[in-house]
Amino acid sequence: MQVCRAINRILLRRTVTLGNVHDILAGFAQMGFPNCRGAIDGTHIPILAPAHLASEYVNRKGYFLMVLQALVYHRGCFIDINAGWPGKVHNAHIFPNTALFRKLQAGTFFPDQKITVGEVEMPIVILGDPTYPLMPLLMKPYIGSLDSSKQRFNNRLSWCRMTVECAFGHLKGRWRSLYGKLDLADNSIPTVISVCCTLHNICEGKGERFTQAWNSEVQHLEAEFEQSESRAIRGAQRGAVRIRDALREQSEAESHQ
Repeated sequence: MQVCRAINRILLRRTVTLGNVHDILAGFAQMGFPNCRGAIDGTHIPILAPAHLASEYVNRKGYFLMVLQALVYHRGCFIDINAGWPGKVHNAHIFPNTALFRKLQAGTFFPDQKITVGEVEMPIVILGDPTYPLMPLLMKPYIGSLDSSKQRFNNRLSWCRMTVECAFGHLKGRWRSLYGKLDLADNSIPTVISVCCTLHNICEGKGERFTQAWNSEVQHLEAEFEQSESRAIRGAQRGAVRIRDALREQSEAESHQ
């Protein structure tokens, strides 16, 4: 734990950073989504039963876990992390209770860089799955009955959002302790998770090899410790609906060129 605390104190803020804004915007644009700065999601880390409030950490499969929420850019590195939430807490509750959300709302996390899509102004956005709220700064897929244009939009968003799922796969593949039910005090586990995220960024940034065997082991462990399903959030802010519809219409027009 002394080593972990030292890594977090010295390396975390230097390693888990915003990265190059123009490079990241260009990377997501090349993948099909304009003015996008990152993809957000949560993943569950199995733990031993905590000494206090254990029922808050257990999921419907009967094992205990903590949640790591992370924002990832197109190359699979972490921009922002928030570790330690009890396993029963929904992603939609974690996100608005983080410093990331407050900074995004205040316009201090990303530069104020807007583009025009159709007749709509669009700020820099992040991408989430259906469990996140639709907001002008957070785009998510359409849900319910989908026509071809909505499905095409969802496919583009999903392709870009895969970056965060791949990052979690590499994180757990390299640092197998994250699947070993960490035998630590519950207030020490977030420290270890943060260290693994820091080391992940160092490995990814230096092009360290990631083998298929590790990925196969992660998939095996995922089957043993199944991630809990979360319900989709159906509410949306009016400005966000206009932005998403404008993006869908632009995507549809591009597909017919």
